[in-house]
Amino acid sequence: MAVDERPARPLSVRERRRAVAVREIVDAAEAHIAEHGPAALSLRAVARGLGMTVQALYHYFPSRDALLTTLITKTYDDLVAAVQEAADTGGAGEGDGDGGDGAGFVAATEGYRRWAVANPERFQLIYGTPLRYYAAPAEGPTTQAVRRMSAVFERELFGGYTYEQLMAAEIPPLSPELSAHLGPLRPDDPGALPPAAFALLFSGWGHMHGLVVLEVFGHTSFLGEHRAELFRMSMRNLLADIRRRIPDAA
Repeated sequence: MAVDERPARPLSVRERRRAVAVREIVDAAEAHIAEHGPAALSLRAVARGLGMTVQALYHYFPSRDALLTTLITKTYDDLVAAVQEAADTGGAGEGDGDGGDGAGFVAATEGYRRWAVANPERFQLIYGTPLRYYAAPAEGPTTQAVRRMSAVFERELFGGYTYEQLMAAEIPPLSPELSAHLGPLRPDDPGALPPAAFALLFSGWGHMHGLVVLEVFGHTSFLGEHRAELFRMSMRNLLADIRRRIPDAA
């Protein structure tokens, strides 16, 4: 069957105006979060900042949760874009076809750190204290955004390895219960990681993310300008440990 290549229908005047209004609301909400923190976000505060009524804002976002879902998804997307750009730039031309040398992975983690440090309030929106009464929609846009983030790190960490190599990664034995739980997490995804590789990815991400959280929340300020160097060293050590656990291709 031929692919339908008809151009997309042009937006109507009303649709264009709505898109502009939504963008202004989202920008105002992000500015409010940057100034007051995620916990202070409310539709009334955003409407007041735009000089509009809450009732008018309801035409675009029927609830605080709807606005939060849009903000969280956009925050993840912006962070993913920064991580991907860092990986593409830092890992360009690298790799030997057997897992590469990991330059892209280290660069990706540094892109993650830089974005978080430059955008602490938005980072806290997605990784800080959960907002009261907010529940992300099941399998909604925020979930898809998280998966896009995971896919970048999976690709940079395990790209070039075969499924058999990843399955044979050397880790402490997983309990039968954990292995059974990990198996069907992504049953319809042909690129899903075997349990051993998922365990390595999860522990590695926790290590990287934990260091970033400590810095964003001000717990490593005593290190001053040396934080970037120590972070890079830690990520290289993490990468080396993970690579040692994956057997060479037969």
